[in-house]
Amino acid sequence: MIRLYLEKRTHRLGGLLTLKHAPAKYTRWGEKAGRYWFVESWNKEFEFRQDCLFHLMNPDIHQEIYGLPEYLVGLLSASLNRSATTFRMNYYENGSHAGVIVYLPDLKGVDNLQNALQKSRRDGAFKNLFVYAANGKKDGLQILPFSQISAKDEFTNIKEATRDDLLAMHRVPLQLMGFSPSNGGNFGDVEKAAKVFAINELTPIMESLKSINDWAGQEAVRFASYALLDALNSPA
Repeated sequence: MIRLYLEKRTHRLGGLLTLKHAPAKYTRWGEKAGRYWFVESWNKEFEFRQDCLFHLMNPDIHQEIYGLPEYLVGLLSASLNRSATTFRMNYYENGSHAGVIVYLPDLKGVDNLQNALQKSRRDGAFKNLFVYAANGKKDGLQILPFSQISAKDEFTNIKEATRDDLLAMHRVPLQLMGFSPSNGGNFGDVEKAAKVFAINELTPIMESLKSINDWAGQEAVRFASYALLDALNSPA
């Protein structure tokens, strides 16, 4: 199921001229039924004409205004995937060597070394700790590489787990998305997967979109037949 807004634009005689997509990000319900507003910013708003907007949505048990997009279930996994990628990217961009505790018993060169450490640090990357120990002993402070400690994350496991969640959210077979099996096996017959996907996923979406025709009063949405399903239904 999908979620969308369509604006009906008519000509001077009142007939349908075109259907214009209204971005859901800025479209809001009005106080009265059938009234919608397009609010792009706090000082830029536009009210649609009465009953000129079509709203297709998934039902929500808590409210009936905006529905519940099915992709919400995968937002946490997408955010975790992004965080893991950003963490690993910062690890490599930082050089995996500059994040250390530095022991410097001599006052000479303190400013130069401190500036060098600060320049090696980037936004969001690993932080460096600069310590000056006056009268320090040889073994009083050692160099501890932060990067080797902090970078022991579960990057591969996180990427695989979140990938599976995102694929389940989209409900598209892996072989139709160009994925290669990670275990050296295979995903099975791609033609059978495409047929099942078309029957179980694409057909319900197309049928829901055909409700636009009932609202518009004429055939505004039409879908071409799927070649694989035609071959399946045709007599041998």
